[in-house]
Amino acid sequence: MTDLIRLSLSIEKTLYERLENLVQSAGYSNRSEYVRDMIRDKLVATKWNSNSNVIASITLVFDHSMRGLSKKLAKVQHSHFKEILASTHVHLSQDMCAEMILVKATVSKVKHIADTLRQQKGVLHAEVSMSALGDELN
Repeated sequence: MTDLIRLSLSIEKTLYERLENLVQSAGYSNRSEYVRDMIRDKLVATKWNSNSNVIASITLVFDHSMRGLSKKLAKVQHSHFKEILASTHVHLSQDMCAEMILVKATVSKVKHIADTLRQQKGVLHAEVSMSALGDELN
């Protein structure tokens, strides 16, 4: 860690008690690391409202027995080969599959890829988990 700065702040007692409960229930050894992670979470959330580059995971749950679906999903991914870093396919049952797709792109491109995948008939659920590239989180 680089230079540390100590700061103090004033909050209501009830809010302080809630913070302490959050720190303890999350298993943090100290309040400072918990607050640092809260700040990082907020920094990542602000990225979602910009069009900067991000790293994201798109998770799909789909019925692979749906005619032509696997081919359509592969076609979408191949058309974005510069942004898609990796994917993992998991068989959940005889007909159900999950796929996790790691994407590095602008926020708008991530949303576009996720929406295109989500719109395919047979995709039952699609979720995007997005993070910053890391350098802006220090």
